[in-house]
Amino acid sequence: ATECAFAAILADGSVVAWGDPGFGGDNSAVQDQLRTVQQVQATGSAFAAILVNGSVVTWGDLGGNSSAVQDQLKNVKQIQATNFAFAAISQDGSVVTWGRTDLGGDISDVQHQLKGVEQIQATNSAFAAILTDGS
Repeated sequence: ATECAFAAILADGSVVAWGDPGFGGDNSAVQDQLRTVQQVQATGSAFAAILVNGSVVTWGDLGGNSSAVQDQLKNVKQIQATNFAFAAISQDGSVVTWGRTDLGGDISDVQHQLKGVEQIQATNSAFAAILTDGS
């Protein structure tokens, strides 16, 4: 759930969303892409769905527009979210972020350290990564 909307994965792998459209409650613009969904994650006002093939579909406000990084959102195994940004881990352990750059959406300062990422955790406005070597 975002601050004012919900999303649920149905038995057929599609997603239904409801609530305030400004907070992700209207997914009609991407509904046809929301097939074989395996996970949905939310910021305060947007949703991101991982499909079975590892691609990602987003909708809503902050973080709902992933077009700048869409070509990097392949083979995604996990997504975490702050209130304002998303972070995705790919099968190869690389990380992609999008959303408000000042609140978790820009990892350019630490991108070189984010190799072999096993897991990501999020606070309200920041991400932390655990690497496969335990650091």
